[in-house]
Amino acid sequence: MSNHIPISKYIILFIPWLLALLLKDNYILSYLIAWLGSFFLFYISTTGKIKPLPDDRNIAEQLMRPIFLVQLIFAGYMCCTSIFYFFDVLGYIDFNKVNDSYLIDEEKLNLTAQCQRYYCLAHAAFVSGLFAFMRYPVETKHKYERAGLTKLIFNMALITVSLSYFLTFFNGLSQFSHQLRSVSFIAVTLALAFAIPQNKIWNILACLVMYGFNFYQALISGFKEPIILSVLILGLFLYPNYKKTVALTFIPLLLLLFIVLPTYNRIFREHAWGGDLNAEDASELALSSVFSQDGTDDSNWSFLTLRLSEIDMFTKYVQSTPAYVDHYGTQLFRQSLTTIIPRVFWPSKPITETMVMERVYNAGVVSRGSRASAKPAFIVDAYLSGGSLGIFISLFIFGAACQLIAIRAEKLFGGYILGTALVFTGLFQAFWRGQSFEFLINTVFWSYITMYLIFWTLRFTNILKPI
Repeated sequence: MSNHIPISKYIILFIPWLLALLLKDNYILSYLIAWLGSFFLFYISTTGKIKPLPDDRNIAEQLMRPIFLVQLIFAGYMCCTSIFYFFDVLGYIDFNKVNDSYLIDEEKLNLTAQCQRYYCLAHAAFVSGLFAFMRYPVETKHKYERAGLTKLIFNMALITVSLSYFLTFFNGLSQFSHQLRSVSFIAVTLALAFAIPQNKIWNILACLVMYGFNFYQALISGFKEPIILSVLILGLFLYPNYKKTVALTFIPLLLLLFIVLPTYNRIFREHAWGGDLNAEDASELALSSVFSQDGTDDSNWSFLTLRLSEIDMFTKYVQSTPAYVDHYGTQLFRQSLTTIIPRVFWPSKPITETMVMERVYNAGVVSRGSRASAKPAFIVDAYLSGGSLGIFISLFIFGAACQLIAIRAEKLFGGYILGTALVFTGLFQAFWRGQSFEFLINTVFWSYITMYLIFWTLRFTNILKPI
């Protein structure tokens, strides 16, 4: 594939944002152009209209690469979920108009459109960063025995599951335990997807047990994302071999999860986090309520408008900065570098949560006495650092770092399957959500270290051999 594209093609990525900016006085139209602009970016970036896609594998067999998976989850969540909040601002509940005399809050609508334009700009900058360093095919430096790939992935699933559990008993190694748990989740799912087409019954049963355990842990976590991702990743891994079956089952299943999980989570948290039931009993009660439709109320619309999207919180930051709080410049980035230093070497190191929450309080998003966390997303920190320019620079670097690490993983681990599908997807899930600067940079840095620890282990055991 050609690795160089002219500047004029990069400009095409920013046309939706520029058009929405030109029409910023028409709040509704400006919002819709910016929102639809992200779908335009999905289309032209994943169909090779701007830069040819990697041709070393067919599309179905490279869906875990950043241009597909990371963009789908990160940009999809960031840019496309605000539509429900937009309708809510216009006076709709469950897409039904409250009444004909409803007075729209023009200032709130203006802020919503402004934030959606920032999302569109961020999406374009992120894709630009991916394209700038999307250079395939990757020249791998190591190889492994292809015939034993299924067995290798199955063994890695067993080892990472066991090791991640073992490391939980050591406080100083909790960082690596968390990362290996993420790798084990991907390894188990990938092993299951490999075992099913080959009809390896014992492998399938063992993987189903481990997958079921991971799914159950996600179910009693009180969070929606692990449940949805466990289903999404399995579907993506199975898709190359079962395209029609996956499309007909996993897409409706994901939609169903989006419908029922808000109610499930609300009931689960009320009882598990409230202290009157343990997690297992709370989960059973929540599932019973969902399937009996007992307790289903307007929580789904509240979830869609205020929790599925983070635009409501974003508008509060935009409202306060720079009107009341100055842009932070490079301060947030410099703070982020300090989080990398292990506390064992710096016992008095500031608590990351406290540093992050300081700008939350400064912006008036939550009061200092509140128990809410409300940590800003990556795009919010980018905006707080330097407005539109801060968003462009930060999101370009975000996309570039994501793509460069994915390529490095393929070089180290002998190609796409171990490099991108297993190691990159397992270790660098921080790119999917886009956390605040401090948490993201710390996680990516130590995930990079963990990647090399896994690489050296595979080299030492002669599983990976230099070419």
